[in-house]
Amino acid sequence: MTDHETTPVQPEAETSSSGDVEESGGTPDDLDALRAALEQSRAQHARAVADYQNLERRSRERRAEAVRLAMGSLVADFLPVMDDLDRALEAAPESTEDAQWVEGVRLVAQKFAQVLAQHGVQEIPALGEAFDPAKHEAVSTAPGPEGQVVQLLRRGYTLHDHVVRPAMVLVGTGE
Repeated sequence: MTDHETTPVQPEAETSSSGDVEESGGTPDDLDALRAALEQSRAQHARAVADYQNLERRSRERRAEAVRLAMGSLVADFLPVMDDLDRALEAAPESTEDAQWVEGVRLVAQKFAQVLAQHGVQEIPALGEAFDPAKHEAVSTAPGPEGQVVQLLRRGYTLHDHVVRPAMVLVGTGE
């Protein structure tokens, strides 16, 4: 195509305004029906957008719940290791010849607890607290203030405020 050649101009599409209805063969009733259909389509579109947004929100919530459950299961599997480290430290001899070994186990237990804490795992306070069946598992009773945890048998843990494992406790009888 050269500079002198031009593209033919297309005639503009004829537009009709509300005053042109009768000229184009339509009636005011047709215009009202089209407006009603347009309004209905807009309402359907708005409902479809709202439904899609609700679907996205529910999907996000389900994914978050699945991750939380998987993480809780993983944490629950690691807690017996933490229990074993605690028992090893409690049973460690007080002699100075084993001090380095015991200190190494103590450091491993501290690091393990820090990693759990970084991921939202926290120990449930139990000893001296009021018994809470949502956080504590009572296995027996013992002399002490009524309804209060008097002995901790196994530590309990939460993951982002959800109980992963309740604390196993003895509850006071009031004697």
